[in-house]
Amino acid sequence: MKKGTDKMLKAINITKKFGALAAVDDLSFEVKEGQVFGIAGPNGAGKSTLYNLITGFYKYEGKIEFDGQNITGLPTHKIARLGISRTFQIPQVFESLTVEESVNLGGRFGSSGKFDSGYCDEMISFASLEKERGNKTDLLNLLGKKRLMIAAAMATKPKILMVDEPMAGLNVLEIKQMTNLIKKINQDLNVTVIIIEHFMKVLTELANPILVIENGREICIGTPEEITSNPEVIACYLGDTHDA
Repeated sequence: MKKGTDKMLKAINITKKFGALAAVDDLSFEVKEGQVFGIAGPNGAGKSTLYNLITGFYKYEGKIEFDGQNITGLPTHKIARLGISRTFQIPQVFESLTVEESVNLGGRFGSSGKFDSGYCDEMISFASLEKERGNKTDLLNLLGKKRLMIAAAMATKPKILMVDEPMAGLNVLEIKQMTNLIKKINQDLNVTVIIIEHFMKVLTELANPILVIENGREICIGTPEEITSNPEVIACYLGDTHDA
């Protein structure tokens, strides 16, 4: 995808506290149109909480702008209809629905106009779920459920897709397939992607820039080369897993 210069998403001094604990602590960053923007950090760094702030699950201090509009405090459905969609670290599916019904549900939830069944069909095929479209979602394996979350999220026609540790629990072949799917979303569908990922080799292949956080605060932000050579990142996060 051609990388734009416009700031699509801007977080300004955002903070979220649970009691005395600051899960996200005075964090600021910008995501430009066309980027695959990576987020890394150790367990408990505040990565998924950050996703919950952007998508309206929690109230917070500070300000978030999307496409030039202040979205601070908006409910999740309004944020989705503006063009931000997400997946979850632990697959969230409606087990009583079929694959097709689940993707259509995503399309209806995220639609600000007429429901587009044809586009939902395209997303089922795009996510390589055509053979499973009539199956109940509880029959899908882990990769299938992750593909389904992406297809349902993409059915909302987002400008930004936020994926949360999409490689977790997958084998080497499945990781390659998921990596290729995310690249195609960015390059073929012209969707800006924000990705949280634990596997640094995958993240550095997909994302530029990468933001590394610890205890809800920025450690550094930069290119994959800058991140993987940064002493603070190596100390707080990479360590012995740098080559894993």
